This record gives sequence, C-alpha cells and structure tokens, in this order.
Amino acid sequence: MNKYLHKSNFEPTISDGSVRACGYFRVSTGRQAESDLSIPDQRKQILAFCAGKGWNLVAEYVEPGASATDDARPEFQKMIERATDDDRPFDIVLVHSFSRFFRDAFGLEMYIRKLAKAGVRLVSITQELGDDPAQVMMRQVIALFDEYQSRENAKHVLRAMKENARQGFYNGSPVPLGYTTAEVEKRGNRAKKKLVEDPVEAETVRLIFKLYRSGDGTSGPLGVKQLTCWLNERGYRTRKGARFGVATVHGILTNTVYIGQWVFNKRDSKTLAEKPASEHIVVEVPAIIPRDEFDAVQARMKVNAPMTTPPRVVTGPILLTGLATCATCSGAMTLRTGTSKSGQVHRYYSCSVHGRMGKTACKGRAIRMDRLDTLVTDHLVDHLFQPDRLTVMLAGLAAGRAERALEVDTRITTLQTEAAQAEDRLKRLYKMVEDGVTDLDDLLKERIATLKLERDRAMAALERIRAQAAPPTTLEPEAIERFGRLMRESVTSGDVPFRKAYIQSVVDRVEVDDDLVRIIGDKTTLEQAIAGNAARNLGVRSFERKWRARKEGLPETHRV
Repeated sequence: MNKYLHKSNFEPTISDGSVRACGYFRVSTGRQAESDLSIPDQRKQILAFCAGKGWNLVAEYVEPGASATDDARPEFQKMIERATDDDRPFDIVLVHSFSRFFRDAFGLEMYIRKLAKAGVRLVSITQELGDDPAQVMMRQVIALFDEYQSRENAKHVLRAMKENARQGFYNGSPVPLGYTTAEVEKRGNRAKKKLVEDPVEAETVRLIFKLYRSGDGTSGPLGVKQLTCWLNERGYRTRKGARFGVATVHGILTNTVYIGQWVFNKRDSKTLAEKPASEHIVVEVPAIIPRDEFDAVQARMKVNAPMTTPPRVVTGPILLTGLATCATCSGAMTLRTGTSKSGQVHRYYSCSVHGRMGKTACKGRAIRMDRLDTLVTDHLVDHLFQPDRLTVMLAGLAAGRAERALEVDTRITTLQTEAAQAEDRLKRLYKMVEDGVTDLDDLLKERIATLKLERDRAMAALERIRAQAAPPTTLEPEAIERFGRLMRESVTSGDVPFRKAYIQSVVDRVEVDDDLVRIIGDKTTLEQAIAGNAARNLGVRSFERKWRARKEGLPETHRV
C-alpha cells in the first residue's frame, strides 16, 4: 500500500496568515518513491517556504511514480478538481519546480489558466515568477526546456533498454504466463535478468494451446470463449490468482514469446500504436510451444474468425467441412452440386479458391462427397482406431511425460530448499538478536525483510505448483481398446454433426490431391482423447511428431 496518502483539510502546519496553499509532490518512478528521499525533501522545502511567507498549508497531494508528460495522474486530477470547486478552498498550488507539475509546455499553460479562472495561482518555490509578460515568457521557456529534457531523457532510456534487449536481457515489463525471471549476472549494482521457463505455468500454456487445437478429448477443438470457460470451471487461474478472461486467453494464443521470440519495442508506450517492424527487437527466450504447433493455432484462429468462416462450417451437416483442403493451394474444399442427365443431383467437395478466383489462383479439383467421406472414415476405422496401431503411435509419449514430471519435481525440490534455507537464516538472525549478539539496526531489518520476501515467494510458488500439478496420465491397454471401439462406432454411425465432432477431435485436416488423400493429425491429440474417455480427468498434453509418420510402415494416405 502506498505510504504517501492524499490528505485534505488537515490541521494547518502554519497557523498564521490568510493565504491557503496546497502542496503537490511528485516523483517519476516507483523506485524513486521507494527510496523515500525526494518527496520528503520536497515537503520539507515547501513547509519552510510557507513558514517564510506566513501561508497556511492546508492540503497535500502526493503522486509517487507518475510521469508529468500527461495529466493521467489520479492525485493531480483530485487536486485540480478540488482547487476549482466553488467554495475556493485554495489560493495557491505550491510545487518544488514547474517540472513537478507538468513536463509539457502546452499542458502547463492550459492548467495554469484553468486554475487562474478559479482564482488560484501556481507557484514554484525554486522558480518564483510573477505575472508580467517578461516573466510569463520566462515560465514558458522553462516549460519548453523541461519538456525537451523529458523527451531527451526518454530517448536515452529507450536507447539503453533497446541495447539491453539486444543483449538478451529482460527490461522489466510484466512477465508472460509460463515464464519467470532469473538473475544471470551483475553489472555494478544492477542485476541483469533473463526469461526462463516456469515448469508449472508452462504446462498450463501447453494445455491452452492443445485445448484450442484439439479439445479435451470429449469434443472437438474449443473456441477461445469455450476454452476460457473450461479453464475457469476447472480451477485454473492466472499468476495473480484471477480467473482467465477471453482477452487473456486470446493474448496467450497469439503471443510469439511462446515460440521463443519475445518482441521488445513493439508499441509506443504512450499511444500503444504499433511501431514499424524495422524498430522491433526480437529477443530469443526458451520456447514453450513448437513453431509448427503455434502456426497451426494461428491458422485456425484466422479460419475461425467470424468474418472469415461462417458458423455453418463448424455446425453444418457436411462431414468434412473445415477439414478438407486442396493440396495445391491449401484452400478449403466446399460443397458444390451437379445434376446428371438422368436428373440425379450429385454433391462434391470442390476447391473454394478455384471457385472464387479461377484457374489463375488454383487449377482446381473436386471429389464426390460420399466417396471422400467413405474413404476418410474407412481409413480411420481400419488403420488409426485399431488398438495395436494406437499403442505403437503413443508409445513414444511416455518418455516425454516422464521428463516433464521430472522437471516439475526438480522445481518443487528447489523451491522447498529455498524456503527452508530462508527460514533457517531468519531463525539464526532472530537468535542472535535474542542473545544480544547484535542489535536490530536498519541494516539487519533490511536483511530480515529480504529473507522474509524470499521465503514467502518460494512458499507461494510451491502452493501454485502443487495446486496445478496433475498426476501423469497412464494409458492402459483396456482404455486404448475401449477408445478405439468407441471411435470406430462414432465416426461411422449417427447424425453428421455428431460424427463430425468425433473426427475433428483427432484429425487436423484432410488434404485432397489428384490421386490420393492425406489424413493428418498428431499423437498428443489421440493421447488426450484416450485419457479423457478413460477417466474424464484430463492431464496436460505434450507435443510430438505427427501420427502420419511414414516410418511406421502403415498407410497414411489413401488413393482416390
């Protein structure tokens, strides 16, 4: 909680005189406020100034860690609002220097005039100026210089931060979910930090990506809103303990930091407008999501955008809409009908790019709908959903799960050690104070506070890792057999939307070429689907190679 609180109508420090003044104290950064030097010095000098003038200081407004380049300052706005009230509570607004009030020449003059209309003057105790034209001009010159100095400082700070980013160090913005910072070196009194993976939060990030791509094993891929509800309903929370929001989940799914590319200097800090790509600085960090998985998510987000893909692609009565694509141009295969001489209507999957743009965009191809539907479902039933095939494909995932579990266990052990060491050091310090070996001076107090912070941070991380850690998924042969039988039945019988949901839960896309069809998915989609069917208690997925790999000796394509 901020130690500098807004005060108004408190007992005047100076009891004599009729002039009522309020003081405005400001520093630019939180670090300056924490040092507890600048604001007390400003207050001391203003109190002395009031004593010399015989003025009453009737209110104080303190703004720790706020820039004066704009008026987006809560205490500043409170002061202006109160100073311009009809009861005229102040005659003077006192500041140490005009730069404490504003570092923008136009903004300074605008607020000086606003105060003047209410009969209130702005006075700087170190730059006392009157109201004659020459001194007004001098004040404006000072304001212009303050503005120039502020912009120069910002330019040099940004230059230093850009160089810091080029060297691979983190500049202190909010750390993305899935990462934490680690001190890697010291340069003078400054600690240089880099982003490192947080094993527990990283698993949550992987889960979010897989839910969006593949669903939870009981349905098809989840949309952003559905995914958000899924996380909240199962107790997942952000680092701050809040529920996930749609914007937060969307931000995670589109953040390139998860493929190892943290982008610095992407937006203007004031306007939030995106800067040209030439000004972006890409810093390499540990990747949590493989590039191909990230690209697949971006492609699906683009396809699922309401302005790109209508809802009927997801819920319509055509089995392979949203899955069937043209092998030449990767465009969607959509419904086209034709009538034979006998009057019979035939339905086809046809390349939509060719249909919209002609042969210059894609040579085009079409296949009868019933034929492609049968080819895909028969191949899934005969080759993918057989227990021996599933067992072979998923065998390689066990090692990956064990490795990730080991990482989490190592992290837990490290945190337990850190917490125990901090607690032990605290006990030794307390014992020294009790035995009279040392006094509880400021240096010792600071050391105790640091140790408490280390202990509490380690304990909080332990609670989070234990709350989110899920037991490893064990795929028993019976579960694999049961899943295969369920899928063989579900993709060949029932209503089309029902069959479609089951196919989409394990298939990424169906590529239609001139003489063959490729059915593409990934192993972890199958693993999660089997685990969900077996226990309805989903663990966190991992990322592995596609299940269409040729080296297994089983057909991954089907001739048309």
